[in-house]
This record gives sequence, C-alpha cells and structure tokens, in this order.
Amino acid sequence: MYPFSRMTTDLIDLRAARSADCDALAGIHSEAWLGAYRGVLHGVDLQKMISRRGSSWWQGALARGVDIKILSIANIPAGYATYGPCRLRGTGMEGEIYELYLKPEYQGLGFGRALFDHVRETLRNRNMPGLAVQVLSDNEPARAFYKAVGGRLAAKSWYRLGGRRLELSIYAWPGPGS
Repeated sequence: MYPFSRMTTDLIDLRAARSADCDALAGIHSEAWLGAYRGVLHGVDLQKMISRRGSSWWQGALARGVDIKILSIANIPAGYATYGPCRLRGTGMEGEIYELYLKPEYQGLGFGRALFDHVRETLRNRNMPGLAVQVLSDNEPARAFYKAVGGRLAAKSWYRLGGRRLELSIYAWPGPGS
C-alpha cells in the first residue's frame, strides 16, 4: 500500500472567488492563455488579451456579480471557471461555462473535470440543466477535454480578432428531457 493511498480531497478547494483572489485569477488567466493560445493567436493579439485581464479587471468582474469559481490545490490557486445563463442563441441550453482555465501544470490530472462537474452541478441547482461551452476550434486540447466530459459538438460560430476570423466550436450537454 502506498503512503498516499488514504489521501482525501481535503487538498482540493472549489469555492466562489473573493476579492483577495484577483491577483491569482489574473495569474491563472495569463499562464493558461499563454499555454493554450501561443502559436494559435498572433503574439500581439494574445498579449493584448492577457493584459486586459489584470487584477483590477477581476475586481470589476466580481463587483458586477460575475460568477467565478476558483480551484485551489493545497491552498495554491490552480484554476477558475466563469459561468451563468447561456448567451449563445439557438443552442437551447440554459447555462453556459464562459471560461474554464487551469494553470498548465495542473492540466491532465483530473482537476479540470472536478471544476467542470462542480460548475455544472451549480448550474443545475440554479435551474439551468442544459449546458453550452464555446471554445476556439484551433484549441485542440480544450476540444478534446469537452468531448471527454460528454459534450457534443452542437454548432460553429466565428470571432474576429486582429483582422482574423477565428472559428469557434460550441459544445452542448442537454438537460433531462431535452
């Protein structure tokens, strides 16, 4: 028997973000975006997107009432998700995960699934059983993740950034009876 075989999930904390988390949220966003989009987005566009999301942006998001869950591992902020009512017309879904990001060193270890499942359950408890997620189609690891957690490709969309047209994939998890 391994000495860590009795390890519990006490080291994993999933909770609503607080004002004191804003520096950590900015850091997670920066690291995750550099890991996910370097080589996919033009360097200048990527840096502009990251620089917009400093600590003050996150303070403003919390002040506006944006729902943000933060994932901490052994008291170290490792990821976050933003979520709420679905903004994607025509999907028939009630809830949406707007963003779900982990620092690169925490990816592929099941923490993203734990965060996803927690947010999905939160949305179900708010009477939003159908879920949609929009992801940049060139972000293959994210697309593989959403497929692995049961998402089905429901639609495609487009986004303009720096004069480029980028394809978006929309994944859906219909609620019961949908």
